Amino acid sequence: MKLLLSFLLVCIICSVPISGQSKNSTPAEAEAWAKKAIAFYKANGKEKAIAEFNNTKGKFTVGDLYIIMYDMNGKCLAQGSNAKMVGKDLIDMQDADGKYFVKERLEIIKKKGKGWQNYKWTNPTTKKIEAKTMYVEKVEDYIIGCGAYKK
Repeated sequence: MKLLLSFLLVCIICSVPISGQSKNSTPAEAEAWAKKAIAFYKANGKEKAIAEFNNTKGKFTVGDLYIIMYDMNGKCLAQGSNAKMVGKDLIDMQDADGKYFVKERLEIIKKKGKGWQNYKWTNPTTKKIEAKTMYVEKVEDYIIGCGAYKK
């Protein structure tokens, strides 16, 4: 019995990630995270949602998952991994390959109301520029989204 308990304890300890170890989230997790943020926005309003989305220690920032929120002109209202972007007009921002990803994001919203986009961005856990897929959805006059870094 002691041997079995010891074995189970070792299994539990080994299954917990070591601090600093990173695992990329999946697109399904990113979409679910975005939908959770949208529900929070609808239940709590714009100001409380923006404050929570920008809180790097809050409920919407875990590992490589964080929420973004833009107005329909490309102004960043929330960016869970880089506070320096908040409040700035990012319509002409380009990724590492020169892609105007904020403009593309707006086009997706204007044409479909929601969807996916691919671009390159700095992964907050690895600090490296990586390929990313982002789920975005229109809520009132705002864009809320979350992305997953590709493996």
